[in-house]
Amino acid sequence: MTDPQAKDAARREARARRDAVADSDRPAASAAVCRRIAELAADGHLPPGAVGGYWPLGSELDARPALLHLKQLGHPVSLPVSGPRGTALVFRDWDPEAAMAIGRYGIREPGEERAVLRPSLLLVPMLAYDRNGHRLGYGAGYYDRTLDGLRAGGAVLAVGVAFSAQEMPAVPVDVHDERLDWIVTERETLRIHK
Repeated sequence: MTDPQAKDAARREARARRDAVADSDRPAASAAVCRRIAELAADGHLPPGAVGGYWPLGSELDARPALLHLKQLGHPVSLPVSGPRGTALVFRDWDPEAAMAIGRYGIREPGEERAVLRPSLLLVPMLAYDRNGHRLGYGAGYYDRTLDGLRAGGAVLAVGVAFSAQEMPAVPVDVHDERLDWIVTERETLRIHK
């Protein structure tokens, strides 16, 4: 078991790095990530079916351009709805034209009238990552439980999206932490070999 204080210190460092990305650089980084995800799709690396994304919180990389591109390719796109801390996320169909609800953490999410989808591809936000496919989240366990549950019910491809400044030599991990399959930043596309 990783020392919780080590994880908290890594989270503080990672958040500071992500927050330090200049506002003027963020749109170009989102566009670059979108292009890289489009290349993965064009090369046949992404599964068919529904995509689960996220609405950016704070200084997270904005993956919405990539989600809109995948929607144009015919993938149903969904966004998470947060339940109680430590539970898996539920993904509801996202229509960019539809009104959004405000969720548990003040994050925009599809309303209860939107259909629940099971993603076969998940774009995962994070505070930090390493080249072994480990990610550091906020500590609530939402994505680890979500990935564990989805993987127990069939294949799902987890693609972490982040700024390259969020890379760490080694992210502190615990046994329940789920690894990513790919990591996409504005600078590179990393395939994680397990």
